[in-house]
Amino acid sequence: MDDLTIGADGRARCGWCGDDPAYVAYHDDEWGQPVHDDDRLFEKLCLEGFQAGLSWLTILRKRENFRTAFAGFDIATVAAFDEADVERLLADAGIVRHRGKITAAIDNAARALDLVAEVGSLDEHLWSFAPDVRPARLSAMAWVPSSTPESTALSRDLKRRGWRFVGPTTVYAFMQSMGMVDDHVDGCWVPRA
Repeated sequence: MDDLTIGADGRARCGWCGDDPAYVAYHDDEWGQPVHDDDRLFEKLCLEGFQAGLSWLTILRKRENFRTAFAGFDIATVAAFDEADVERLLADAGIVRHRGKITAAIDNAARALDLVAEVGSLDEHLWSFAPDVRPARLSAMAWVPSSTPESTALSRDLKRRGWRFVGPTTVYAFMQSMGMVDDHVDGCWVPRA
């Protein structure tokens, strides 16, 4: 993969986004932009878990279906899902129909409610694991790690609290997408957040 790709609009972007319009829009407008809304953070942790073993583009293309199926990822609503909801989700061809991932999302919602009751907000807790800001962007995609000490620490913390599908690599992808780290490569047109 090239470190940068030049889009039809003449802008240099991180090479991973290619030229798919959905991927380009995600790269330009979302990836790496700081997010502090508890439901959006929960959504992204869930979607990163569903992405395990698949491409992010697959999940991105199904994201609106996921949002509908999971009640907009409202944490309290998802935490109240029951076995009938699991069966409904397993029958929904618009999402990834994997029982383990579906039940993990529901169980993780309950764990998120516990965490919010303990510390006040998912945002406050998750962002407490954000690393220090790098002084400059990395010059090559090969330098972008797949996990870090911070993602490993957050993964361990969430697993200790009963969360599933939150390994260090999944958590690092979450940290990248939610703006906890800026992994746009040097030369990418997207401004630093």
